Amino acid sequence: MNRRTHLAAMLAMAAALLPATKLRALEAKMEVTDPQYGLLGQMMARPGQRAERVAILSDPDAIWIVKLWDSKAAHAASLKLPAVQTAIAKGRPLIAGFGTRAEFRPVAKTGR
Repeated sequence: MNRRTHLAAMLAMAAALLPATKLRALEAKMEVTDPQYGLLGQMMARPGQRAERVAILSDPDAIWIVKLWDSKAAHAASLKLPAVQTAIAKGRPLIAGFGTRAEFRPVAKTGR
C-alpha cells in the first residue's frame, strides 16, 4: 500500500470512529484556526499493559493520536511544555513503541 492510500485509509478510519458531533466540532475548529500540520500516530503499549496505558488517556477507548498544529515547529515546541513532559513521563513506562505514523496537511470538509 502506498503512502497516499495508507493516509487516506487512516483518515477515513478517524472520521468513522469519531462521533458526528465531535467530527463537526473538529471541522469547525479547523475552519477557524486553519492548522497547517497534522499528525496521526499509533502508540503501542508494552505487552500486557494496554489496558493500563489506555486508562490514563482522557478517553478510555482511544488509542490513535490525532494532532493538529499551526506548524511542525509549534508541535515540537508543545512537547517541551512542563505539563506535556509530565504526561509523557507518566505514560513512557507503559509504551513499547509507536506504530504507524502519518504527517499531513489538514483539510476540513464533509458532505454536510
